[in-house]
Amino acid sequence: MWEIFAYQNSDSLFGIFNAVAAIRGSDTYLGAIAGVVFCGFIAALLAYAFAPQKLQGWQWLASVVLVYSILFVPRVEVGIVDKTGGAPVRVVANVPFGIALFGGLTSTIGNTLTELFETAFQAIPGNANLPSELTYQKNGLMFGNRLIRDTGKVVFQDPNFRTDLVNYIHNCTMYDLIDGSIDPAAFSRAEDVWSMMANPNPARFTTLTRSGGTVTTDTCPNAYNDLAGRIPAQVSSIQDRLAGQLNPTLPGTAAAAVIAAQIQQAYLKNSIASAAATAADIIRLNAVINAINDTSQIIGQKINDPASMVLAVGRAQAMAQTNAAWINNGKIAEQALPVVRNVVEALAYAIFPIVVLLLFLTSGRETMMALKNYIAVLIWIQLWPPLYAILNYMASMYAASELAAAANVGGGLTALSLLTASSIYSNAISSEAVVGYLTISIPFIAWAALKRMENFGNSVVGGLSGLQSAISSSTGSSAVGNVNMGNVAMDQMQLAPNRTSAFMSNMQSDATGNSTTSNVLNGRSAVSLLRNQGFASRVVSMRVSEQNVTEANKEANAARSEAIAANTERSVVLADALTKGIAKYRSSRSSGGTSSSSFEQVGENLNRLDQITKGVAEKTGLSQSQVAQIAFGAAGHVGASGAFAGAEIKASAGKSYLSTLSGEQQKVLGSMTADQVAEFKQFGDRVSRDTSFINAIGSDSREAKDMSSRLATAISRSERADATLAQRTAFAERLASAREHGETISIDIAQDPHNVEMFMHYAEHYGGDSAAAFALFDAELARQGLRPNRIFSDGTAVPASFEDIRTRHGQDAADPHLNPDTAAINREHHKQVSRFNTSVLSTAGTTKPSEIRRGIQAQGAEIRKQAGFADQEFDTKAEIAKTPDGTFASKKSLLKQAGKQAAQDAAATVDNAKDAVQDLLNKK
Repeated sequence: MWEIFAYQNSDSLFGIFNAVAAIRGSDTYLGAIAGVVFCGFIAALLAYAFAPQKLQGWQWLASVVLVYSILFVPRVEVGIVDKTGGAPVRVVANVPFGIALFGGLTSTIGNTLTELFETAFQAIPGNANLPSELTYQKNGLMFGNRLIRDTGKVVFQDPNFRTDLVNYIHNCTMYDLIDGSIDPAAFSRAEDVWSMMANPNPARFTTLTRSGGTVTTDTCPNAYNDLAGRIPAQVSSIQDRLAGQLNPTLPGTAAAAVIAAQIQQAYLKNSIASAAATAADIIRLNAVINAINDTSQIIGQKINDPASMVLAVGRAQAMAQTNAAWINNGKIAEQALPVVRNVVEALAYAIFPIVVLLLFLTSGRETMMALKNYIAVLIWIQLWPPLYAILNYMASMYAASELAAAANVGGGLTALSLLTASSIYSNAISSEAVVGYLTISIPFIAWAALKRMENFGNSVVGGLSGLQSAISSSTGSSAVGNVNMGNVAMDQMQLAPNRTSAFMSNMQSDATGNSTTSNVLNGRSAVSLLRNQGFASRVVSMRVSEQNVTEANKEANAARSEAIAANTERSVVLADALTKGIAKYRSSRSSGGTSSSSFEQVGENLNRLDQITKGVAEKTGLSQSQVAQIAFGAAGHVGASGAFAGAEIKASAGKSYLSTLSGEQQKVLGSMTADQVAEFKQFGDRVSRDTSFINAIGSDSREAKDMSSRLATAISRSERADATLAQRTAFAERLASAREHGETISIDIAQDPHNVEMFMHYAEHYGGDSAAAFALFDAELARQGLRPNRIFSDGTAVPASFEDIRTRHGQDAADPHLNPDTAAINREHHKQVSRFNTSVLSTAGTTKPSEIRRGIQAQGAEIRKQAGFADQEFDTKAEIAKTPDGTFASKKSLLKQAGKQAAQDAAATVDNAKDAVQDLLNKK
């Protein structure tokens, strides 16, 4: 098996070699070979015919035979060995021998050189050695710097924990730094700032987010203990995320197993951390440092200090702009050129079938030159990894010294701290960027080495020139910055300084033209409407007066009286229904008949209400009907809460209702409990909904229908009255509140953009002097017209409330001119007519009563008698019997009936057969 070594591209090479094997076995490709060989044969034949002494034909034939029989026909297995991902070897069968030979030899040479260099770099004694975790074959170029860069940007992922930590730093640690409890100099140089924050002032407090999102307040020592217990889980989450991010080709479990050693070796190699520091300690330190930096920027927003926020945002943007060029060029070293190398390698393997076809058109020396060039490309590609390994070693050594210098905290000590974190991060990305520039020269150096170092110097100089141009552009960007000062603009004059806030935004709507101004700090917004502006104005205002409040109160009192009257009417109907129901229940109990279970249940309710009314009547001296009426009235007004029952009769919730009760009514309600009032409400609700109950307690259908109609009318009136009362009471309260606060609503309709014509009319046609303005006012007042009259034709005022209308109706009803006594007038007319002796009156006195009514009654009795006999006859014939459960059943046997029917049918069949035979005999 031939081996092909892959660097982060094992999947793509596995696909390429499978494609080549599939192409080699396809009939289409064999047809292409036949076509190319035929063309080559014709060309060789013509060359041999014109110059046989050069043997072109034989040379072509020998070349075709060798290429086809050695490079194409033999098939072997190829194993794709992943040098960076740790995946198992992936085997591809039926690969042409030529591509396996050339690819395997060149790949083995490149891999051997790379392994030799990397092994030698690891065996160098002293600080010049390179840890295996940072080698090129395992993790690519500048892996140590990438580790430092990515770990330097970590933040705690949990929003609740991050918020609690920021609040702890702001409320506890910052004040400890201010009062000297923590030495600021030692804090800025400490390699473990989290431990220095462990002893805050117990007199200070901060907020903590508990499970479920609830926020509580606790002392700073307790808050530190809480955060210290939650921080290991946060660090573990960050470490898992870094493992997958920095080792994308490894499985999840394998990446999690190697990330700790990788982080530790990167920081040890660059003298940023001590040997005792674990990966979790390093991640926690970076995250806490970033939280402290975030706190200093967030405080400006919390205390509403725009200046500090502008300065923080400016600094962050300036740093991001300066580092952007370094980071982008560092990506070239990390991703771009390795991807280019892998793509070129895959293309070189993929074009092998095309190279074979081209070889069939060559002969002799041309065939060998073509093979040489193809192999040269493969060797050139395989020279990149050893050159990358050398570049990785040199750049890592250089970056180690740079990062160690950036981590110097004084006294010959190096550590990652608040003082050195920014410089360490900047040096890490700048060193990575320089290597990114140098990687551009790797392909040229490899090609120069392949061409016997003829153009080596030009390749190196070309790479350095690109580095110089990139550095110039990056320096220019960092010099520009994000803060502009001392700018001069021509042809402008400002007499006073103007300042705009960076946290205010203004946006004008395209549809309406309205402008919305927002504050991004507190989310508050204001709207400026598009309007007409000028000296013309037309203001429409409204305010609440004392008269409006008085009229609203009168309407509310009238609605309250109507509600009480409607409720009283309803209670009268319900009390009547209760009385009839009790009487019906007593009569049914005294009789010997049976009743349904539903009526028995209603009877129990009636019995309980009867006992309640009896007990209350004995205490108060009122009748049971009066007690029931009062109870139904209270139940309909307060519902089942019983706010007017028993000891709660003085509750504030019923002041408006209690003010309308008499002493007897209050005495009755005081003698009842809330449960008893609830039973009356339950009975009233059932009677209101269940028409069958009304039918049951009525003596006949006419009485039940009349009672149901009265009850429906009373309930409908009560509901309408309650809704009207609630509406008018709320309206009166709003008017009273507006009157108390002196609220006035005014709108200048001339500023409305829809009234542009009116605004221009006011401003242009009636401006200039007072006479024109008076003419305008007269015209506009005349346009308003007369308002509706508030008095009748006789001079009396129009009623202002329903109570006034009811009073007026009572007066008109008592007026004899509007409501005469028609019965008295009729009697007077009869009296006057009776004085005349007419034949009509004498005839009327001797006329016999009509016999029609008596005949109808007799006929009805006869019909009822016949109907009774018919019912009894039907029950006898059908053998109807009543079962114990009250239902009806028949004693007739269906089987017996079927037997009789079968016998009759047999007899009829015999008779029909006889008739048929008789007919036949007669015909014959």
